[in-house]
Amino acid sequence: VQLQASGGGLVQVGDSLRLSCTASRFALNYHAIAWFRQAPGKEREGVSCISSNNSVTYYPDSVKGRFIISRDNAKNTVYLQMNTVKPEDTAVYYCAATGRRGSSCGGIPDFWGKGTLVTVSS
Repeated sequence: VQLQASGGGLVQVGDSLRLSCTASRFALNYHAIAWFRQAPGKEREGVSCISSNNSVTYYPDSVKGRFIISRDNAKNTVYLQMNTVKPEDTAVYYCAATGRRGSSCGGIPDFWGKGTLVTVSS
């Protein structure tokens, strides 16, 4: 299973950015898909997750109300819409998937993609 996160880049404080997570030969809609991030010098943290039945969870309080996770099953893609970005959102963002169909969020992902770097400039 190969997951690929994309859409990162250099943005200004207050801008919006949409990250995409795609996969080849793996139907994302049957699985819980999570976004994680790792800032320089910090541990990786969970950002958001969408379960197989489209229940969503946002983990850090700092992203609640600003980030939105969603799916487009026709495109086999999960998005992370990042709004009103802040310098503390600077990190490498990863998407990850559970291996079991029908899974909920909260477990340890089985598959990880390469990250995409988001840099928020002030």
